Amino acid sequence: MVSLFKKALESKKFVVTSEVAPPKGTNLEKIKHHIELLKNKVDGINITDHQSSVMRYPSLGGALLVKEMGGEPILQMTCRDRNRLALQADLLFAYSRGISNVLCLTGDSILMGDHKEAKGVFDMDSSQLVATIRKLEKGKDLGGNDLDGAVSFCAGAIVTPEANPLEPQLIKFEKKVEAGAEFIQTQAIYDLDLFKHFMEYAEQFPVKVLAGVILLTSAQMARFMNKNVAGVNVPQNLIDELSTAPKGRAIEKGIEIAGRMIKKIRKQKLCTGVHIMAIGREELVPEIMSAAELG
Repeated sequence: MVSLFKKALESKKFVVTSEVAPPKGTNLEKIKHHIELLKNKVDGINITDHQSSVMRYPSLGGALLVKEMGGEPILQMTCRDRNRLALQADLLFAYSRGISNVLCLTGDSILMGDHKEAKGVFDMDSSQLVATIRKLEKGKDLGGNDLDGAVSFCAGAIVTPEANPLEPQLIKFEKKVEAGAEFIQTQAIYDLDLFKHFMEYAEQFPVKVLAGVILLTSAQMARFMNKNVAGVNVPQNLIDELSTAPKGRAIEKGIEIAGRMIKKIRKQKLCTGVHIMAIGREELVPEIMSAAELG
């Protein structure tokens, strides 16, 4: 069965996805609240997988919760924590429970997280995980064994359009598409000229691109991202704009900036849609959509 998210990607509409972060524990009230807010507003809800290598409730559990609550889950899977046996098993389980959208990630370094003594697995990378999905769809596992019941996923990956230098990202992008990625969700973009340059390259490939938009909640956050997040470069003019916001109004300014960016992307028809990342402030996504004049 074709997923609702895949149908949205194949339609002429401007596609919007967002994401929710599972809790560090078993209290699911906050994530349930965010899912309830988003499920009827976006075309897909990503569930992050131990984002920044911080141990949390599993992405698979969050995806099941989205499904149970009537939303469209996009399961994030990183190769950092599981070998190919576990990754394949999780894919089989996910599909058997009606989860058919997957975002394949290699995963952040263990050193970024809160379990620095853990051992990264990295048995595969994101391109190989996409290729694994395509092999499972043909009824075979990575060992060449027959499956009793295959899978069918809408599989995607990520790319960083504002990386400097850009060429290594273009090579990775092409590798992911050749492996079978149907959609790409990008890292945060702030320079539309750079993004246009990337899209001129991307448009020659049969893949849908969703531009990443991160909510900036303060000038301090923007500076932190510039210093610590690879491939993210918040321009000084946006940092200045956040800095000059009245006291206590920086978040409102951040919502305005995000909405403005989305409107430009949509008006200029630069790509298929956007992926909105509110990073801990998921309840503000509807306000960002309103600022972007998305119905």
